[in-house]
Amino acid sequence: MRMRVRGPSGQSTVTLDETATVQDLRTQIAESTGLISFDVKYGYPNLKPLALDQFESHQKIVDLGVNLNGEQLIVAQREGAIQPNVQPKEPARATQQSWQQPSTASTASTSRKSEPSPDDPPEIASPEHNGTFVLRVMPDDNSCLFRAVGAAVMGEMDTMVELRSIVAGSIQSNPEEYSTAILGKKPDEYCRWIQNEDSWGGAIELKILSEYFNIEICSIDVQTLHMFQFNEGAPNRCIVVYSGIHYDVLALSPSNPFYAGANPLPHDDIKTFDAVDPVVLEKARELCQVLQSRHYYTDTAGFSVRCNTCGGTFTGEKGATKHAAETGHYDFGEAS
Repeated sequence: MRMRVRGPSGQSTVTLDETATVQDLRTQIAESTGLISFDVKYGYPNLKPLALDQFESHQKIVDLGVNLNGEQLIVAQREGAIQPNVQPKEPARATQQSWQQPSTASTASTSRKSEPSPDDPPEIASPEHNGTFVLRVMPDDNSCLFRAVGAAVMGEMDTMVELRSIVAGSIQSNPEEYSTAILGKKPDEYCRWIQNEDSWGGAIELKILSEYFNIEICSIDVQTLHMFQFNEGAPNRCIVVYSGIHYDVLALSPSNPFYAGANPLPHDDIKTFDAVDPVVLEKARELCQVLQSRHYYTDTAGFSVRCNTCGGTFTGEKGATKHAAETGHYDFGEAS
């Protein structure tokens, strides 16, 4: 299981195996943040306390009744605690973008953000907006497109059911526009399919949602840097970042000069922008160029994908989609 840790000194990534205990997690948090006495919250956007002190130190994390894999943990020094002069653990050299949300790993490691590092999410200073543009990473749960759009237009990510319903309703109301030829399925079948929490969204869903909310949705493909604009001409826009099999959302975090650090908490984020502001698109492209240089994308035409349900391997997005349609298996990861 893999978690992102945001502490007073920056961001870390903690990776633990399935046998890890509460004490293992506490040790990793302490090493990566330098804090001895701390409080932990999780579950963006409605943060909840994770009271590790209430569990036995030898208790396994997987038995806590809380799924922490892919979560972001917000760590703060406990109020009233005296913090000794402890230096956080130095970061190990990473072999991949640790701020992504990859599938479960079996080795334990940590990395910490002390100075800007290739392993941190890219942040682009924007003095023009008195803030910092940052990538807000969505959970890897087949609803990332709906979460990204929901975070931008509704201010929260947990709107997947509502947004899927909007898509289905729009298709049913416009049978001539959304025909079997366009959808690749009969409209009624597609509507049932898209309301399944395991079904992936794409260009059709972005088009429908952009028109429903009267907002321009710009989707930037990290691999090619191509920008696709849906409902162009709307007064406001949001920007989603597409990395082949995943969507994240671009946010502007208000910050102080020199605008070099986004707030780890997204509460004050701005995710919709004036459509006539050219600087936003410039900053978005700049951020995506950084992502491209770090290979933050999956080559959907030629990559090998593994079904985490049955273990089968397939080539490209088409192979994975065909397997999902035939078997109902939706849990995929990139094969090594």
